[in-house]
Amino acid sequence: MTGVPDMADLARIYRDIHAHPELAFQEERTAGIVAGRLRELGYETATGIGRTGVVGVRRHGAGPVALLRADMDALPVREQTGLPYASTARGTDSDGKDVPLMHACGHDIHVTCLLGAAALLASDETWHGTLLLVFQPAEETGAGARAMIDDGLFDRFGKPDVVLGQHVSPLPAGVLGVRAGPAFAAADSIRIVLRGRGAHGSRPESSVDPVVMAAATVMRLQGIVSRELLSTDTAVVTVGAMHAGTRDNIIPDEAELLLSVRTFDRAVRAKTLGAIERIVRAEAAASGAPADPEIITMGSFPAVVNDADACARLGDAFASGLGQGVVFDPGPVTGSEDVGLLASASDAPCAYWLLGGADPALFAQANDLAEAEAIIRGLPSNHSPLFAPAIEPTLRTGIAALTCAARAWLAEQAD
Repeated sequence: MTGVPDMADLARIYRDIHAHPELAFQEERTAGIVAGRLRELGYETATGIGRTGVVGVRRHGAGPVALLRADMDALPVREQTGLPYASTARGTDSDGKDVPLMHACGHDIHVTCLLGAAALLASDETWHGTLLLVFQPAEETGAGARAMIDDGLFDRFGKPDVVLGQHVSPLPAGVLGVRAGPAFAAADSIRIVLRGRGAHGSRPESSVDPVVMAAATVMRLQGIVSRELLSTDTAVVTVGAMHAGTRDNIIPDEAELLLSVRTFDRAVRAKTLGAIERIVRAEAAASGAPADPEIITMGSFPAVVNDADACARLGDAFASGLGQGVVFDPGPVTGSEDVGLLASASDAPCAYWLLGGADPALFAQANDLAEAEAIIRGLPSNHSPLFAPAIEPTLRTGIAALTCAARAWLAEQAD
């Protein structure tokens, strides 16, 4: 017997979580909502896994183990959507700074969809096997999956036969993007500190100006992708922050750059990281820096590589459960995800897809794929202060997708 989730109630949960975002490893309120709902549905429920993670387990006879994952953390972004349930929350980041908070990446959608799928699967007695629902903290820092693994996730709850999940994006709601092979990029977060010699702003000749050094470094880094990599290689090198100085008339003694690097291929990653180090050290030497620069890797996690057979099985399940024409190949996504660690640590195939979250009415006048892609490029993207998925049909599609995916592995008859 298949149940029908209470969509009005799930929409209320979504709006509530959206209005109360929490940063990485601070998802106490969200975890409490999740744990309470899982217990109501009859799942064996464990909290505090990897600090703030929640795991729900439901066994229904012999059979495979399907892991469904949703991430819970938000971002230090000031929301500008103007929605009635927009976040006005503030929090303290890992550096002790007071920051605005927003679910600017859609993890509130992910949590709500998995709760909806949990309800559907709890009321369905046709499947056999084990459901392992993982509500993960700290995806945005790339540390949450590793924290749960290190806290004994698979030792305590068993290893899965497949890792499944989804990420909302500004594709039309009702559409699912499935990509076999390298699907989401590897990510490296790098902090660079350039050492100079401070002086009065009126006497630059007595300084080694780290601001000029940093500016030259930023410009030189732009040549890595365009001039050092093959045109068929894919990489992104973004300088997301540059910090230096306190006053207009004081030349500081150091400058800091924060970099985000995205790649799909290991060799391309090694070449890109090597080029960054070469450029940083060369610019420091060319400027006569009194000390070597610091190049610190703050976080790193691998590309998400979707299993081809698992994606084919997933595509068939989506076509059968949601209809033909719902699934398409979005190509490689340069955004990054740590869900792949759950697969590699358990030796399970991964199948992770994009969930459309944009209002379908926006695409009503698109005559072809090119026009639809142009509309997508004009929409607020993940991490934008304007990012606002349409509640419906995004939730309904996401719940159906997770449920279909789980049933594709949890056969109606035990093995």
